[in-house]
Amino acid sequence: MKKIIKSFFMLSALTATNINAHDDRFKNVVIEPVKITQNAYMFTGAGGNIGVSAGKDGLLIIDDQFAPLAEKVAKALEDIQSGHPRFVINTHYHGDHTGGNAHFGQHGTIMAHHNVLKRLSADPKVSPEALPVITYDQGISIHYNDDTLDVIHLGAGHTDGDSIVLWRDKSVVHMGDLFFRDRFPYVDLDAGGTVKGYRDHVATVLGMIKNDTKIIPGHGALATKADLMTFKRMLDESIDWMQSSIDKRMTLSEIKTQGVPKEWKDWGWQFISEDRWIDTLYQDLS
Repeated sequence: MKKIIKSFFMLSALTATNINAHDDRFKNVVIEPVKITQNAYMFTGAGGNIGVSAGKDGLLIIDDQFAPLAEKVAKALEDIQSGHPRFVINTHYHGDHTGGNAHFGQHGTIMAHHNVLKRLSADPKVSPEALPVITYDQGISIHYNDDTLDVIHLGAGHTDGDSIVLWRDKSVVHMGDLFFRDRFPYVDLDAGGTVKGYRDHVATVLGMIKNDTKIIPGHGALATKADLMTFKRMLDESIDWMQSSIDKRMTLSEIKTQGVPKEWKDWGWQFISEDRWIDTLYQDLS
């Protein structure tokens, strides 16, 4: 649980895209590698979890956390294998997943869904080096380090530009922010996110993976299919509960007084409290 909380501690700045590189909030952050397979790793630190493919073809990373952490991420990569990442995949546009783009984009090729480029380009603080140069609609496949990584856009969910990255042998999947392990998720309604779309995409991924697939969540510890199934059940019951409350013509105040179903009471956290989760459900479903 300590690792989960640690990975969330900077989420209050979730949509930031350019943070002062000397910000003291990041000075004690440690980038910790978790080896998943012979070629695949997960890095935790502050912000979104990073996926790594390392091998004979070089380095590839999935997301790159906050800008001030880029050097620490680079050092952690160097400890695994020398060289700069040749490819960077952005699972969506939020700054805790794309903040290192400007650093890694100087030596590597950034790719993402069309809407990631659209949203990053609209931010005047984002430098040209930080922008994706390869974009796609439904997805793209990368043949690298004796693996095939299928980058898949399932539609609007967390935002309107989400991607998952599924190793074709189904050994690993990186969910981006379509999975917050053991916590209420952030659904960015202002960026085209949708609660039901989010839930449906989780269901789709469950149908794509195996029982022993290792799951890299956007936030939280390395997970299993059983963990994702619990997350899906929370989404189902939250949506059903809110829809029933709306159908009964309950006010938002009355719904908050009632609270979420008991089983999910402790899923609130620093960034998405129970109160904020209720607000998200009510705004999107009513």
